Amino acid sequence: MIVVTTPTGNTGRRVVRGLLDRGAPVRVIARDPSRLPDDVRDRVEVVQGSHADADVVAKAFAGAEAVYWVPTPDRGTPDVQAAYVGFTRAAARAFTEQGVRRVVGVSALGRGSALAGEAGLVTASLAMDDLIAGTGVHYRALTMPSFMDNVLRQVEPIRDHGVFADIVSGDRKLPLCATRDIADVALDLLLDDSWQGSADVPVLGPEDLSHDEMAAIMTEVLGRPVRYLRVPEDAFRARLTAAGMSEPFADGMVAMMRAKDKGLDNTEPRTPSSTTPTTFRQWCEEVLKPAVG
Repeated sequence: MIVVTTPTGNTGRRVVRGLLDRGAPVRVIARDPSRLPDDVRDRVEVVQGSHADADVVAKAFAGAEAVYWVPTPDRGTPDVQAAYVGFTRAAARAFTEQGVRRVVGVSALGRGSALAGEAGLVTASLAMDDLIAGTGVHYRALTMPSFMDNVLRQVEPIRDHGVFADIVSGDRKLPLCATRDIADVALDLLLDDSWQGSADVPVLGPEDLSHDEMAAIMTEVLGRPVRYLRVPEDAFRARLTAAGMSEPFADGMVAMMRAKDKGLDNTEPRTPSSTTPTTFRQWCEEVLKPAVG
């Protein structure tokens, strides 16, 4: 039995379908089971609720061999550390109590970097990894840079004004990965029962790109001018809080992006095993272009 959290999320839904296609028994934790596609809901066991809830994870993890763990932090939280570590505590206890052998979790790059302790959401993610690994369960933390799919949050300004914005320097080259590739790496690990211990598994996409280069690719694919706008940290933070984030969570986001601008995501050397296939151009053609219309 393999348990998947966030089965309707960008990576979780692909992991679920991949497991079912390979004949694996699947159990999912879903706050709202009605959001599951009919052809999925009929083929999986469903435990309704939040994977932060002790009773829910105890039920979901009973008899499970492996778990795909994706934290869903509360963006309105007054405490970023609690949003990751606190969210995971019940699951960490259940991994041990229910005899789960292997966990594959979604995390971030930066472990061992001088920037890791001041990287906001990344710092909290790495603390979550320490909590999980400390249970003794075999653990693989998928450590990622920014997601290509995050660009979808700015579809409206891209479509209406030809601009996307962030606080990172326009010429800072950074790795960038597609959520489809994250899901595929997770799927392979969940189906492989040979690995043991605790380790990071970087997922770096196929190339490093600057935001200016991303804008140039978007311009070519969309057939309309797109430019990157670097905004001051205060303006970025204000936009986040206006969208409903708490001030602590927005501060954590700003700290994360500041650390990336200082090279946090460049500290992991690229290797053939950490290089994943989906290019930003391909992602723009297949995902962004239809979304922009």
